[in-house]
Amino acid sequence: MKLAEKVALVTGASEGIGKAIVEHLVLEDVKVIAVSRSIESKLTPKGVVAKNCDISKLEDVKKLTDFIASEFGQLDIVINNAGIWQKVGQLEDVDDSTVATVLDTNLKGMIYVTKYCLPLLRKAEESALVNVVSKSGIVAQAGQSVYTASKYGAKGFTDVLREDLKETNIHILGVYQSGTNTEMFAKTGEDFPTDKFTQPEDLAATIVGAIGAPEKFWVNELHVNYK
Repeated sequence: MKLAEKVALVTGASEGIGKAIVEHLVLEDVKVIAVSRSIESKLTPKGVVAKNCDISKLEDVKKLTDFIASEFGQLDIVINNAGIWQKVGQLEDVDDSTVATVLDTNLKGMIYVTKYCLPLLRKAEESALVNVVSKSGIVAQAGQSVYTASKYGAKGFTDVLREDLKETNIHILGVYQSGTNTEMFAKTGEDFPTDKFTQPEDLAATIVGAIGAPEKFWVNELHVNYK
């Protein structure tokens, strides 16, 4: 897929993997709408439109997609990257508000964004939908019950979309990365070293490279592990 002059939406774009994806897309001359709950207060690269949006809130998502339709008139790439971590622990020790927030952001938010972006993606001659899921969407890991539930749901959602849209112009890419060196873990008070994890810049380069694969060639899934 040729990337130059395409319009892309990236969620969770204020830091970590999302920010790195935005930066790599800009290098490919992609017009980017970068979204997070508080991104408008942060410096973004030239050519990037920053929009505050809480993807767990349906009305926020509707306003966002209305803005894209009116301001750009097209959308070629959607990268569902936004996600939050559940601190490792037993289910009975997970706060109820954490259960709701993790599921609302990691799963419902992805569904909302996808649903309301699909009409724009269908209008493009060729388009891409990328769901950055996590290794936790395919591997059960102790102490991650709620986070894993959200990610298994995201994996199933991605797989069904691939089936539902296989006769359309929309390509589906699921990304299943192991630990990435971001602030996501520290935000929950998690205290384990992340310096050996995959760097977000490297993961972003891999994702953008897959989207920009040669014509008549598409990567359905990326499984990325750190050494």
